[in-house]
Amino acid sequence: MPKPQRPTSVHLVHSADKTAAPLPDRYLKPEDLVELFDLPSVETVYQWRRKRTGPPGFRVGRHLRYDPAEVAQWVAAKGREVA
Repeated sequence: MPKPQRPTSVHLVHSADKTAAPLPDRYLKPEDLVELFDLPSVETVYQWRRKRTGPPGFRVGRHLRYDPAEVAQWVAAKGREVA
């Protein structure tokens, strides 16, 4: 069975300045989302997960992780909802 591919670099467009910021080549932690979106706390990320309003995440053991490509898709979809 082939080894799963790690996500490649993805760019996240910040709505305030419309510039692209590269996302890491690794799976993101909830703390990474707090930093990317300037959220008040990691609890916001967990609330999004409970309410199913945030980007799709997955568990690795007991740890929550996010695929950077899926986070970028979620941001793009949110942008289309607003427009």
